[in-house]
Amino acid sequence: MTEASYAERARAKKTAQANALGIDDALISNLVETFYGAIRGDPLLGPIFASHVADWTPHLARMKDFWASVTLESGRFRGNPMAKHIAVGGLDKLHFDRWLVLWNDTLDEVAPNDAAAQVFREAAERIASSLVTGIKVQRGGLDEISNQKEKQSC
Repeated sequence: MTEASYAERARAKKTAQANALGIDDALISNLVETFYGAIRGDPLLGPIFASHVADWTPHLARMKDFWASVTLESGRFRGNPMAKHIAVGGLDKLHFDRWLVLWNDTLDEVAPNDAAAQVFREAAERIASSLVTGIKVQRGGLDEISNQKEKQSC
């Protein structure tokens, strides 16, 4: 068994599992379009996106590729989300918490079932947590993360 064939089979299996839950490109397109409609109208996140997204058409296409890569193993997304979010400046846990609220509200509206919604929810929570951690590390180094964990355990 070659490494390539193993990877291809693993991707195909994940895609089939997602498709069985109703996760496909049509759902992802609807989810992304609906979600970013909510983002644009949000008083906290809307202005941030407005100042960084000049043309929504390519941004939405890129986000659809991102979520297809996350949920369907499509491999269509190429990029560095961490670097993009660090470059925004000023983002913190409050912003990502709001992002998750809007994401979950959108899933409640468009997901075909609870299992499909859960796939997206869990991925979004992992992504938000990773981005928050990465931003904190970039701002204050690993000591910043250690100090915050110590404060939380007290």
